[in-house]
Amino acid sequence: MADPTRQVIDLYGGAVVPAAQGVTVRDAAKLRSAATDRLVWQAVFGSGDEREAARWLLWELGQVTGARPASINELYLARGRGDIGGFTVPAMNVRVMAYDTARAIFRAARGGKAGAIILEIARSEIAYTEQRPAEYVSVMIGAALREGYTFPLFIQGDHCQVNHKKYQADSEGEVGEVKKLIAEEIGAGFYNVDVDTSTLVDLSHSTLEEQQRANYERAAEITAFIRSQEPPGVTVSVGAEIGEVGMKNSTVEELHAFMQGYNRSLSALGKLEGISKISVQTGTSHGGVVLPDGSIADVKLDLKALEALSKVAREQYGLAGAVQHGASTLPSNAFGNFPRIETAEIHLATNFQNIVFDHPRLPADLKQRIRTWLDENAASERKSGDTEEQFYYKARKKAIGPFKRELWGLSEDIRTAIAADLERTFAFLFEQLNVNGTTDHINRIVQAPLQHHAALKPVLVAAADDPDAGE
Repeated sequence: MADPTRQVIDLYGGAVVPAAQGVTVRDAAKLRSAATDRLVWQAVFGSGDEREAARWLLWELGQVTGARPASINELYLARGRGDIGGFTVPAMNVRVMAYDTARAIFRAARGGKAGAIILEIARSEIAYTEQRPAEYVSVMIGAALREGYTFPLFIQGDHCQVNHKKYQADSEGEVGEVKKLIAEEIGAGFYNVDVDTSTLVDLSHSTLEEQQRANYERAAEITAFIRSQEPPGVTVSVGAEIGEVGMKNSTVEELHAFMQGYNRSLSALGKLEGISKISVQTGTSHGGVVLPDGSIADVKLDLKALEALSKVAREQYGLAGAVQHGASTLPSNAFGNFPRIETAEIHLATNFQNIVFDHPRLPADLKQRIRTWLDENAASERKSGDTEEQFYYKARKKAIGPFKRELWGLSEDIRTAIAADLERTFAFLFEQLNVNGTTDHINRIVQAPLQHHAALKPVLVAAADDPDAGE
């Protein structure tokens, strides 16, 4: 056995031993120790063979314990049939202090037996948080192991978005970059992918079909590509989007125009599984609208439209329902509405980032150095008329990657305090969204086939980073 592989196994002091293709765990309690912290650190900040050995072991430990990357597709199709319902799946973008944040998610999930949860990262976030898919999967598995979470992990590529400006300059090249990213994600263990070609909707056309045409044709094309990349035994859950977040609110008529065109386009490409959910725009925006004092403006969320869109998506197209983006900065009393109106999924990101950046235990000198870095490196984010607070609020996500090692390396007492507040937030959301207890659905419906790390198909050339393509 190669030295780096033996060294990572030895971190567990005999509790993990080599097996024919993977490993055997003799003492599962040791996985919930600081040995896993060291293993995850090496998987992120190590180099060469040592990093790859750590990622290999994390994957194999996930396979042994049940914390395996999996597709939520079958659960969503069951919802489309009306077999289950009454909950809204939180899709959480883990950006900053990813290991500590994910550990907080899994503690809350384990406490409430919440299995219908998604961990995701968008095309833009991969760039500015400096988390390529293989790293992200390793960290999510490691966090699950550390917290004793043994259910399938639904890891999602959020906003695999076609950049409209780049598409106008080179349509095939830009779609090709999105496909490259998706191949990298699936090859790393992302078995849930949100295709975002909503940037191609052209409202200048007189008919809804023509407005949505480029959107549904490219979405079908990318769906077919995804099907060609799936590993044996996995049907990737694919989502599409009919309205760009932050733009015009979606309508039922637009949903029909998209779905009818998408289904025709996909059928022309072969007998292929289609999407399982549809993202819509009903009044939110990514990150919220920040006011001059740094506070967030109230959101005018159209719940009636969201309910109608979800109902049509389920009853007429067999989808899980509609997906709501940009929800994390909503007021706390809003979240209970989503399961009540049968929203399939909501995407949550910015508020978790805010908890970290605004935490009273985050060192003041670190906060100031981040601001100084933003002044020097993110000046293009500053809009005419922005106050200092508006600029820093909108731009600070761009500092996550450059300060990643320092944030991960904060003292244990600081990270514990921040993680405790994150955990309380996740526990509240899981309760409000009614996903506590959904491990029963997962055990009954979801199949997560055993897949050894050697069977993964990592790509040789990664997609080009695009920090501006969705979030």
